[in-house]
Amino acid sequence: MFEMLLRRAQQSVLVIFVMSILAFVGINLVGNPIHLLVAPDAPLEEIQRASHALGLDLPMYQQYLRFVTNALHGDLGNSFVFNQPAIGLIFERMPATFELAVAALLLSALIGIPLGMWSGLRPGSRVHKLAMGFSVLGVTVPVFWLGLLLILVFSVNLGWLPSGGRGPTTSLLGVQVSFLSWEGLQYIILPASTLALHNIALVMRMTEAGTREVAVQEYVKFARAKGVGAVRLMMRHIAPNVMIPIVTVMGIEFGHLIAFSLITETIFAWPGMGKLIIDSVLQLDRPVVVAYLMVVLLLYVVINFVVDVLYLILDPRLRTKSA
Repeated sequence: MFEMLLRRAQQSVLVIFVMSILAFVGINLVGNPIHLLVAPDAPLEEIQRASHALGLDLPMYQQYLRFVTNALHGDLGNSFVFNQPAIGLIFERMPATFELAVAALLLSALIGIPLGMWSGLRPGSRVHKLAMGFSVLGVTVPVFWLGLLLILVFSVNLGWLPSGGRGPTTSLLGVQVSFLSWEGLQYIILPASTLALHNIALVMRMTEAGTREVAVQEYVKFARAKGVGAVRLMMRHIAPNVMIPIVTVMGIEFGHLIAFSLITETIFAWPGMGKLIIDSVLQLDRPVVVAYLMVVLLLYVVINFVVDVLYLILDPRLRTKSA
């Protein structure tokens, strides 16, 4: 098991190194931010002085080496626009994005897993048909269209929920969160529902397929023949085996929720990392864009590593193979 985790850690370091090159080179090929930071009619000497101050006059490989050296010391550069450490700007917005992603993940689990298991145990029933129809809808509906529709219905027409913003926040262990008050929860309902729809459909389909597969196994039939109750049968024999792939998928999807909350945060004016990166791309604020990509990449790697550990814990067969 230790050797397997060590091998995954080595692979993770390699992925971070390769993706850092791709991210840095890709961002540096998109426009020159000096034209946004200096007046168009500025003299050439001023443009050259600003380029030198920002290190934009160096060859790309030297810029990358300097970036890596500083990154190893926790410095991902200063924002061209805000003149603040880029990593600081990312960390300021991270709690809002994490709160939204966790809320969406909880909705995916609380709705998708029970409905998927119920549908898997009763194939062909009305609940099964409704659940599968909903899963198709969840996969095909565009996020931006759903977000606008929810705003139109629940904010504009009914006036039940706010249409944007994060609302009032409360300090929890030094981190500002909004879910501790009812008013704050009202602001998170619509964006979290928008972000969670696709994952609800995905979790529901996987849970339904896994439940149908496990329910016909011999050990389940034997447990039924012994008179094991429905609840114990589900919790003891069916759910643990169904949850193994679900944990993997939800772990990966959590990374997706963090990385791809851009559209949702923009629609609902949610002050998270997604909205920050959209503004930074429009302003060609390279340090913030690169810092965002590296932070998200690191989160992806850590989440995948944790998922691998959970997979080893949940599935004893993998521990046997790794041993």
